[in-house]
Amino acid sequence: MFTSKTVSAGLLALLASTASAQTHSDCKPTEKDCPPAPALGKALTIDYAKGADKSGFFKMLDGTSLEYDGNKGAVFKIASEGNAPTLVAKDYIFFGKVEVELQAAPGVGIVTSVVLQSDDLDEIDWEWVGGDNTQVQTNYFSKGDTTTYDRGGKHPVNNPVGSFHKYTIDWTKDYIKWIVDGNVVRELKYADAKGGATFPQTPCQVRVGTWVAGRKDASPGTVEWAGGFANFADGPFNGYYKSIAVTDYATGATSYVYGDRSGTYKSIVVKKDGDKSENSSSSSSSSSKPSSTSSSSRSSSSSSSAQTTGSNSTTSASTPSQTGSSSSGSSSGGASGTTAGAGAATSRVAAPSSGFATVPNLFMVGAAAVLGFLAL
Repeated sequence: MFTSKTVSAGLLALLASTASAQTHSDCKPTEKDCPPAPALGKALTIDYAKGADKSGFFKMLDGTSLEYDGNKGAVFKIASEGNAPTLVAKDYIFFGKVEVELQAAPGVGIVTSVVLQSDDLDEIDWEWVGGDNTQVQTNYFSKGDTTTYDRGGKHPVNNPVGSFHKYTIDWTKDYIKWIVDGNVVRELKYADAKGGATFPQTPCQVRVGTWVAGRKDASPGTVEWAGGFANFADGPFNGYYKSIAVTDYATGATSYVYGDRSGTYKSIVVKKDGDKSENSSSSSSSSSKPSSTSSSSRSSSSSSSAQTTGSNSTTSASTPSQTGSSSSGSSSGGASGTTAGAGAATSRVAAPSSGFATVPNLFMVGAAAVLGFLAL
């Protein structure tokens, strides 16, 4: 894929853009103590063909408005350069499975993305370029490392912008599998990622959306990767998400905390109901179970909960609301015990700036990112 330097790394490589990208962490736990990450801790399925999500799992970024089609599900519409409908999960998974049934948005310059990303910028990606109806791109990153651009992959898919396919990421401490319609198209083993040094292995949020890479203010490399400038006279360009199923392999988890600065899966403390809670990552104090207030503190005041504004036909970003952490799932690697953090005021999700209408917050490709794609 556009070598995911696109997303997190792309942010770093962004030319002087007018808004900071969503794919960075306000509190980087490999550098300082951070609040605990609220855990999904179970499996859930969202069927967008039935209308708006009632689970509260995703929050909408400001400027996002979704419509719903009874056959095709949630409609992510791009009608102008400033559109970038984006959903970001409130809760994290620590190893898990993400299955998305979608039809990618068409159009030169239009990109559809499904991303898992952690607070220390581990990342696992699917990406579809609307002008290329023959393949999907994949990529991964560890701790925002963009020193090499050789991690991207391209995989044949029949008519990805004209028909639905099920795309799955199966992520464990031992491997990552990218799966299309039940067929593994790529596998990365922990040992093959520089002995695990570049293997994504810390709790991740799910982020999905469509955005405009072929913009007038984008770098030449980004526009080239996207196939050219978007022509909105041919729009609108709609991506469709029929369903999203997410499983957190850390069964019953309520929050995740970095026990040290290493950013390895062995350092992650998995907190469950009844466990004692602490003040921040890399600390050893304990008190009570993380409260919903501590979970809420992680959400940016500019990010919003998906709330229904019509009769199950349209949703849009509105006043933030927090549903708290869930619990249940299936256990995987990671520590369990006494280093976690209760609520701090630090927000982990970057607040979309007023530049949301000018630069897609979540999936922005930088010039350096595109070098990786061009090198494939």
